[in-house]
Amino acid sequence: MKIVHVTDIHLVPQPATLYGLDPRTRLDAAIDSIHADHLDADLIVLTGDLAHWGEVPAYEALRHRIDGLKLPVVMMVGNHDDRTSLRVVFPGAMDDGNGFVQGSRIIDGHRLVFLDTKQAGTHAGAYCDPRLAWLENELAKGVEPVLLFMHHPPFLTGISSMDAITQQDVDALWQVLQPHAQRIRHIFLGHVHRPISGNWHGISFSLIPGLNHQVPLVLDPHGENIPGSHEPPAYAVVSVEDRSVVVHLKYFLDGSKRFPLDGYEVKGRGYALGFPTDEA
Repeated sequence: MKIVHVTDIHLVPQPATLYGLDPRTRLDAAIDSIHADHLDADLIVLTGDLAHWGEVPAYEALRHRIDGLKLPVVMMVGNHDDRTSLRVVFPGAMDDGNGFVQGSRIIDGHRLVFLDTKQAGTHAGAYCDPRLAWLENELAKGVEPVLLFMHHPPFLTGISSMDAITQQDVDALWQVLQPHAQRIRHIFLGHVHRPISGNWHGISFSLIPGLNHQVPLVLDPHGENIPGSHEPPAYAVVSVEDRSVVVHLKYFLDGSKRFPLDGYEVKGRGYALGFPTDEA
């Protein structure tokens, strides 16, 4: 199975920019890159913060681009999204029966589960009793391996401003997940706008950069003022095999020089030591 993971698009209505960047052109560039190199993917997953202020025109801009995709897509919500506005533009968006934008699907013998961790009135994540009941029922439907998708991470990253708005009810969430922990192969996350990987309760996870702005690596305590940066955007290309889950980051706006690293074996040590800047 091959999945393209995209997160934190933060679209705003035309012609506005956001933090000096145009999230529409960045999304366009990401789609062009995906179409050029990853048309064999089974699915694109957008893990939330589709729109920066949850406005209908921003979702309309997304709809224009979703309609042009050549691959199936799953859209999730994050703390910046608005479910009502999303459903105005995407009436077929996921619905768990309680109005939350979550669901699941089976691909290549895996159950992919997409959680709605948005909580109204805060940028922190939450997962209430109706959602917990839905998740418990969803996981009980089968015994196949699980890939879990969330917007908010259920652990601390060490970036204090983002940790202040991470998932807030992780104990209750873990109580539902724990009986199925051996089935959960990986957790895919957004929200923090950084490439971070590790494990939580022994389950591997990956967070990836956003498509517009990023959060720099600031591990010193800095309160709740979230730092921002123009570090390069990326999406993830995920390969799921029987014995492995491999996550690659594609920095799709990277225009840096490409060259053969083994050229010195043919051209001699001078190729590597005195690298010619004008050589392709």
